[in-house]
Amino acid sequence: MTVPTVTLNNGIEIPQLGFGVFQIDPADTKEATLAALEVGYRHIDTAEMYGNEKEVGQAVAASGLAREDIFVTSKLNNGFHERDAALKAFDGTLEALGFDYLDLFLIHWPLPKVGDYLETWKAMEEILASGRAKAIGVSNFQQHHLQRLFDEADIVPAVNQIEVHPYLTQDALRAFGAEHGIATEAWSPIAQGKVLDDPAIVAIADRLGKSPAQVTLRWHIQRGDIVFPKSVTRTRVEENFALFDFELSDADLTALTALNRDERTGPNPDEFNYIPA
Repeated sequence: MTVPTVTLNNGIEIPQLGFGVFQIDPADTKEATLAALEVGYRHIDTAEMYGNEKEVGQAVAASGLAREDIFVTSKLNNGFHERDAALKAFDGTLEALGFDYLDLFLIHWPLPKVGDYLETWKAMEEILASGRAKAIGVSNFQQHHLQRLFDEADIVPAVNQIEVHPYLTQDALRAFGAEHGIATEAWSPIAQGKVLDDPAIVAIADRLGKSPAQVTLRWHIQRGDIVFPKSVTRTRVEENFALFDFELSDADLTALTALNRDERTGPNPDEFNYIPA
């Protein structure tokens, strides 16, 4: 099964469907990531904050696949926004993964009361220039955060990884990103399971003979989002990958989008200033 790719604003191609390892215990991460790679995933999304970069790297090494055939993303941990700290943290990510380059590196959160994300972004630009990251981007940035980068920095982020699901469609932020060549990556794509019992989604799933999760993930794919569901269950990993043998109608897409409540499962980026101990 061929996963479509999205071409980022610097020409790098990223598989539109990936495997996320958020909230996967490090002890389970290698096995779960290996299972995903066996199923056919070629895009893995991790972060320094998740504490499982090392195990992702071990899975990639043990997979038998060429490093260049697997797209790996990680993210700068909160609390390392000053230039030197950011550069050192990136070195730590590469060391943990056992890689000499990363496909995509993101600022994890803008942290409005912690440091200055513009200084952080300039460090990210240095990392990109070094060739050790093929692309750089941001995560959880709002429109005003992005606008400041456009106004004061040199490089436009390749992606903005934000919470998106049928209860938080983020249409305005996604459109703003697209207008400036920024791809949207959707985290919490099924709202931590909250949307799976929604009658509108269940009805579409029943009609198509698919699961509510598959219908929701297919909605993301057809909208153009890059998405990376996570699971430690092999059957669920396989189910989440089986998204390309059916399509949602325009009416189905509209029905899911109409479920928007502007309801977050995670923090508001304008208020979130958490730094891990």
